[in-house]
Amino acid sequence: MTYIATDAEDKGGGGSAKSGCIFCDKPRQQSDKENLIVYRGATAFVLLNLYPYNNGHLMVAPYAHTAKLSELSPESLSEIMKLVQGCEAALYQAYLPQGYNIGMNLGQIAGAGIADHLHMHVVPRWSGDTNFMPVIAETKVLPDSLSGSYDKIMSAWQSTFHG
Repeated sequence: MTYIATDAEDKGGGGSAKSGCIFCDKPRQQSDKENLIVYRGATAFVLLNLYPYNNGHLMVAPYAHTAKLSELSPESLSEIMKLVQGCEAALYQAYLPQGYNIGMNLGQIAGAGIADHLHMHVVPRWSGDTNFMPVIAETKVLPDSLSGSYDKIMSAWQSTFHG
């Protein structure tokens, strides 16, 4: 309901003046749990998606505000992939998924909700995790709360990631 009741600009799409850029604004603040930040690296960070496709839906983003992979340093590109690897390990420990969708949507036409700041999605998947609810009721059923997901992932991250 939070997502449905939020207007498009407040969902972070496009980095408008009203909404800013979540991938720039959130790491500047020192409230990691409130901002769902799981890990801060040297050039990139991991956060839980506020509007997840599935429980445990993580995103990895560079601190650099760019829409182009070609503008990232080799160190940033390397760290992003290392963090994606860490996401996979932590999600496995926390949720035992049977698979993952991992990828980027570069550009609004490609489906990027926040096209001005590239980010990688790491979505855990299970057999039967999609059902009639999104099609018939336009509703996604998530069995865990965001705070519950955050706590599980933080615990798993701390025991699996050795940055």
